[in-house]
Amino acid sequence: MPFRMSTRRLALSLLGAAILVPAAALGQGQARFRNVQVDVGPLRARSGDPTATWVEQTLPGQLAHALGASLAPRDRNGATLIARIDYIYLGPSSGGPGPFGSSQDTIEGTLLVRGARGFASVEIPLRAISSYYPTPVDQALVERAYHDRIFNLSQAFAYWVPGELGL
Repeated sequence: MPFRMSTRRLALSLLGAAILVPAAALGQGQARFRNVQVDVGPLRARSGDPTATWVEQTLPGQLAHALGASLAPRDRNGATLIARIDYIYLGPSSGGPGPFGSSQDTIEGTLLVRGARGFASVEIPLRAISSYYPTPVDQALVERAYHDRIFNLSQAFAYWVPGELGL
């Protein structure tokens, strides 16, 4: 009986160390990403297109820009960053209670860091907020206004990623 307990504790300790070591490496700014991917599957199931398509088109480039020197496409030992987008909430198009009649737009997702061998090492939830200031032109060009709002949300999400990863 004591042998089983020590084996179980050892296994749990090793699992905890396997999870914490990559997290500690991220905290020291040593992380290098060879690839950035965006998963909009959950968003597409909830919101549909064109919202999911707009995020899928804009977010990868913004993440690459935000990660800057931490992005090393030729590094075989580099991790893969997957940004899974779960929700987008757009405030009222007519404005809201914010400053100058702005409404709040929100994007929620999860950052998944997969090591070079494909194992998930870190999973970090992330929510970013941007403000929308309605203009009379938005009422005439509704689709463009929504696209711009999604672009701003993607940019806000990408802005917070390096800080959340400890880079």
